[in-house]
Amino acid sequence: MTENEQASTDDGSAGAANGFSPSLFSPSSEEVEFLKDQTGIQNEDELRQHVLSVQKEAWNVVHYNCIRSFGFTRLKISRLPAYRDLLTLGKERADAIFIDFACCFGNDARKVIADGYPQENVLASDIEKAFWGLGHKLFKSTPESFRIPFIPGDVFDPLHIAPAQPYYSPPTTPRPTLSMLTSLTPLQGYVSAIHVSAFFHLFDEAEQLTAARALASLLSPLTGSMIFGAHSSALVSGLRETPNVRGRHIYCYSPEDWRALWDGVIFAKGTVEVEAALVDSASWRGRVHTNEADLGKETMWRSMVWHVKRV
Repeated sequence: MTENEQASTDDGSAGAANGFSPSLFSPSSEEVEFLKDQTGIQNEDELRQHVLSVQKEAWNVVHYNCIRSFGFTRLKISRLPAYRDLLTLGKERADAIFIDFACCFGNDARKVIADGYPQENVLASDIEKAFWGLGHKLFKSTPESFRIPFIPGDVFDPLHIAPAQPYYSPPTTPRPTLSMLTSLTPLQGYVSAIHVSAFFHLFDEAEQLTAARALASLLSPLTGSMIFGAHSSALVSGLRETPNVRGRHIYCYSPEDWRALWDGVIFAKGTVEVEAALVDSASWRGRVHTNEADLGKETMWRSMVWHVKRV
């Protein structure tokens, strides 16, 4: 996932031609208030400089588009249709484990907890171990003040998630202690909800199938357990003509084919309810980040918002 672009200077005067510019930091009023609440920084100029400082440090670790475009400050999880159902699970199901998968800095996990999900049932995972420490720096927390287990690992690594079929009856082993985990394999069949956004569109068709199978193995068979998220897609399945920032022509599932993948391929037909739709609104569109003339303008890419629920 590494890109070749160079980092910009703090004022954005250099590197803007590569799309690395502080002008891309344009949080919503909700996101500003969330950042203020989490960081304790109330002055918006000071808050902006703090975010830019962490962004620069993160860019020096890895050149991901979510760093360049300030994706680590967005709160799209709370705009997903399944979000209210997630919060209800947290309130009504005892020990309902929630995983923020491909979590980046953990902004969505923090949002879920701020909105009432029991903190002791939340954990996060990402391939980049450094992201979790950067999240503490961004939100001015420590492992002691924000005691959420973080399990680094690659979805394609069998040592992180062992190959397994979905569960259709509850596991018979004791529920794992989240703080003791070193991989996600012990959670197979135990997880009530998995959020995974801006993830599947990074991979080709075969890789998306493998990743979906891995996440499905984690999901509890109890009614209402769900995997949900959003990612770039298209009306018709196939390779996108324009390469992504990694130079790859990604495979897009149409909403119809995405539903068929989960209901009948990943899970046995009829054992899940799947909703998927392309969203044509400004808040879900990508932003141009590869040329100075069009920097920050909306792309024509659309997000597919979806959820998979056990029935």
